[in-house]
Amino acid sequence: MTFEGVRRRLFGRLEGLADAEYLWEPADDSLNIRPGRDGTYRVDSLFPESVPGVPDPVTTIAWRMMHIGTGCLRGYVIHFFEDVPDFGDRLTWPGTAKEGVRALAEDWERFVSRIASLGDKGLLAPMGSGPGGWADEHYLKLALHALDEVAHHGGEIGLLRDLYLRESRRPQR
Repeated sequence: MTFEGVRRRLFGRLEGLADAEYLWEPADDSLNIRPGRDGTYRVDSLFPESVPGVPDPVTTIAWRMMHIGTGCLRGYVIHFFEDVPDFGDRLTWPGTAKEGVRALAEDWERFVSRIASLGDKGLLAPMGSGPGGWADEHYLKLALHALDEVAHHGGEIGLLRDLYLRESRRPQR
């Protein structure tokens, strides 16, 4: 599996994404991004906590895209690389599908370009900083972790798109 292969699959599944689908809440307790009083869309919860005996909330396509972009790729750039741009409020995310896809593509590019710039020797070097014990890990492990996150959540986005298309065609009762 390559970065390009994962990118192609993810962004292929996002082609033609409509705003209604992007924000569709498949369950009553869905986590989403929502407009605040100022019109800026913010995530309901960046890292929801599980409660024993209660199913985790279902997340929307917008929330999953935010998680991949802000929570994973952008977070990795912030925590593990130098020369980090000012990203502003990490709890904000675009309120439209088109802008969300663009933001995700930008986060993807920033992360992948930094990984590529390391070269083979740099990939095997310890990161030296980062939360949760990552400082002693190699950049290669971070790259593999990023691929896993994007492929995993990208598959969930694909499933949500499939369910949305079927739900929107279901006769109303």
